[in-house]
Amino acid sequence: MQNHHSSSSAAETSVDFLIVGAGIAGASIAYWLAPHGRVILLERESQPGYHSTGRSAAAYMESYGPPQVRALTCASRAFFDHPPVGFSEHPLLTPRGAMFIARPDQLAQLDAHEALVRSVSDKVQRLSADEACLLVPVLRREEIGGAVYEADASDIDVHSLHQGFLRGARNSGACVVCDADVQGLAYTEGRWQVSTSQENFYAPVVINAAGAWADVIGKMAGALPIGLVPKRRSAFTFAVDSAYRSDAWPMFMSVDESFYIKPDAGLLLGSPANADPVEPHDVQAEELDIAIAIDHIQAATTLSIRRPSHVWAGLRSFVEDGSFVGGFDDRLPGFFWAAGQGGYGIQSAPAAGEAYAALARGLPVPAHIATFGVKVEALSCIRLR
Repeated sequence: MQNHHSSSSAAETSVDFLIVGAGIAGASIAYWLAPHGRVILLERESQPGYHSTGRSAAAYMESYGPPQVRALTCASRAFFDHPPVGFSEHPLLTPRGAMFIARPDQLAQLDAHEALVRSVSDKVQRLSADEACLLVPVLRREEIGGAVYEADASDIDVHSLHQGFLRGARNSGACVVCDADVQGLAYTEGRWQVSTSQENFYAPVVINAAGAWADVIGKMAGALPIGLVPKRRSAFTFAVDSAYRSDAWPMFMSVDESFYIKPDAGLLLGSPANADPVEPHDVQAEELDIAIAIDHIQAATTLSIRRPSHVWAGLRSFVEDGSFVGGFDDRLPGFFWAAGQGGYGIQSAPAAGEAYAALARGLPVPAHIATFGVKVEALSCIRLR
């Protein structure tokens, strides 16, 4: 089944699993679920991945995120390195490297970061200021006290990953319904009725993968809120002097996360790494965010940013402890949360999608994922009560 844009039909549309949201979370779950049951993804926009997935400057970093996120990220590595035949025409990961830099007064923070990285990876180096400046020659030597370099950090081809999940789900019979804004949920006689702007859909299991709107969907269903807070992150691209071979630079960021820079198709992508709480909406970058980032970048480097080439923002949604929420609601039958992806949803999507699909079918977390330390109770919404 392909994209489905029909208006209301007389026939009842009933499936085994209804997934609300076709971003990276919903698409990855559908990919693993579709071989085992009838699946429909409901997407409120005219195309999947419009809000967060499509705006991500995603990097694969095993040290990034809280413990359950790191476990799911590490468990995803094998899929990224060796995706199923036909999943993508291009490699999903491209070696990039990532370097956290610290001013001389931030070395204690750098020590703490180094210890964290070493807890998940042995491919890490502590660099002197001179070594950091060799990797990224635009760093101001006097501003650098040292750095930590993660050799196996990689760029993720987000589009290929997302489309691979959607294509694989469709090939297994799943259907993606776009322009389907959910307007109500009701549970009767052992199944959910999900009312949309197009028609009503029915399933015993609803998977709430609505990103920044997950608590809105939860409220419609009668669930207690999980306390989800969407946060704006702004980004921009800018040109760099052609004398520099910036494509060979690692991604680099300040250890206090006041900015990061990532080479991006001949340009540099910069961000203030901000996390500003907002209501869920089609978020736009704020001029102040960009100005702050430019100030921090120009203080730490010799780069001169006259005018950004392109400016945008995305939403990253967090619950209080910053980790994922994945599993059935303890108070609503057949209502499954797949929310709180924060800024880690793409790097962890292969394992998170597979784990959530297993849990949605009433199975345990697959053994090859559980071995990384992924625990049902650590993902459950019950921990937030």
